[in-house]
Amino acid sequence: MPVFINFNGEILPADSKVFTIANRGFRYGDGLFESMRMMKGQLKFADLHADRLQRGMKALKIDGYSQMDAWFLKNKVEELAIRNKAKHARIRLTVYRDAEGLYAPSTSKMGYCLELQPLDEPRYFLNPKGLIMDIFTDLPKPSNYLSNIKTCNSLIYVMAGLCKQQNNLDDVFLLNQAGYLCEASSSNVFVNYKDHLYTPALSEGCVEGVMRQVIINIAKANNIGITEAQINPEILYEADEVFLTNAGRGIQSVMGFGVRRYFNRQSKALMDELNKL
Repeated sequence: MPVFINFNGEILPADSKVFTIANRGFRYGDGLFESMRMMKGQLKFADLHADRLQRGMKALKIDGYSQMDAWFLKNKVEELAIRNKAKHARIRLTVYRDAEGLYAPSTSKMGYCLELQPLDEPRYFLNPKGLIMDIFTDLPKPSNYLSNIKTCNSLIYVMAGLCKQQNNLDDVFLLNQAGYLCEASSSNVFVNYKDHLYTPALSEGCVEGVMRQVIINIAKANNIGITEAQINPEILYEADEVFLTNAGRGIQSVMGFGVRRYFNRQSKALMDELNKL
């Protein structure tokens, strides 16, 4: 576990009591966060994370977004890694509106907290045992301009996580309000069907994942056909391969959905290209 965190620019012991009950992140989920990965002392894909974070802060009307550039992220992550004596880690940056008020805030000042979870892996590894998944149907995800942002309002993913646990699954697929494939409980989804890759379009309500964009870029650079689309979940019964992506784990291959079993040829090849980056 980490020894230190960065709370609003101050390095503090990780068990410090830094919030009051008036904190808007706690009260209203009034904020957003970035999940990132550091390898060999360097923050990976800092430009993409900074770009997404700044756009998210703009959308939520939180001040100070210009400060949250790639240089800031890299600098603060490296500083915290040195204090925690970590070379490889998962990183979480939470940004919240640091203000008083009820639903309507008194100001839109930014506050932030940077956490680090040390890891041993200096690269991404494909999961040796494929994931067994099913569809989470209790709570469809709405599609609006907040849907692509990793906000602190994450109850839909909490409920999906409980469904996963209760049904002894490795993960679950989420559908949007129209019944189309959206994402997984903490990842974006890619489907390989007839030698072509498909992933839900941002208009379908999925989080705009950094690793999602990295994999799209890798596919295009390697002449792999890829389409951002509206995807009927029925395709899961016919697909050749399904895999999940996020910044923490890279790519995770799915082995089974119901009685359907998948290959992992494409995910292995893409993982090799990802690690070359």
